[in-house]
Amino acid sequence: MRNTKIPFLFALLLICGFSGPSFGQQRVFDWLPANDESVRLDPANYHRGRTYHPGANGGNIHVVIKAQKPITIFLTSAEGWNQALQYPEAIVNLQQLCTQEHVMEATYVCDLPPEAMTLVIRDERNSPDAAVFAGLGAVLKPESKTDQAVGVGIATIMTGQGSVSRRFTSPNDVHIQYYRWDCVQNCIQPEFQWIRQVKEKYELTSFLKVYGGFTPDHDGEQVSIKIKSPVPMVVAMVPSEIANQLHAKPEMFESALEKNSCQQRGVQSLQFQCTFNAGDGPQSLIVVPESTASVPNHKKTEIEMQAVRCVANCALLQSKK
Repeated sequence: MRNTKIPFLFALLLICGFSGPSFGQQRVFDWLPANDESVRLDPANYHRGRTYHPGANGGNIHVVIKAQKPITIFLTSAEGWNQALQYPEAIVNLQQLCTQEHVMEATYVCDLPPEAMTLVIRDERNSPDAAVFAGLGAVLKPESKTDQAVGVGIATIMTGQGSVSRRFTSPNDVHIQYYRWDCVQNCIQPEFQWIRQVKEKYELTSFLKVYGGFTPDHDGEQVSIKIKSPVPMVVAMVPSEIANQLHAKPEMFESALEKNSCQQRGVQSLQFQCTFNAGDGPQSLIVVPESTASVPNHKKTEIEMQAVRCVANCALLQSKK
């Protein structure tokens, strides 16, 4: 049994992120196929692909793209793309990320910044001037490979008339296979959550308070204890068999704490953590004023204890014992 004095929030994140896999084999992640789409482009056409919404720390993408004729692939901000649709002459000024040119077959990967980013594909043919906007391509129906046009030009988008059919003068069929990052092995693991075991606000006395009924259900189980008191207190977790004897044999108190690592002496406002193993057996929380000689009247003390307990797939814990 050991005392752990890392901040509570960090401990919570640590438990949520890493405790589950420690009881079995580590989860294995890989890129798995997600949705796909087939697109038909005329020379200098653009196609807007998926818009990604990474978190505060950014993200990454994995896409496999095949084209019949050369294309350029890049990412741009979703806001920038939407503005370019309204003002096509500004399309040349789009800021591009992870640009790949002259692509006919590629695995496209990119690290994303923490903002919405849109995948854009441009047909490279007949476009000596990069500012030329020849319209948008068409998404093909997967069953028939017939075109379901997204637009023939910027006017279609602006007027809101919806999709229209059109003939392609020189079609360039592009297939886009998106991927997702997901678990592929050892995906079912025990799940853990902070569960409140004790919460009480009571009138301070000189008597020892004992809260029992806590038994660790897995090795490395964390317990967080919080105390707020008008006087210095002793707070500790001790084996229940010892705690149950302390009222009848108060002389055992100091010896019970002598080799106990999960304790705090002389504290008034503190939150601390301890770690237990299943083999430690039933434990009890004990709380008492450091000095019982002069305890103020009508003063309140608050005590709270939480433990990280298994809440799902707990049978896996038993199978590892």
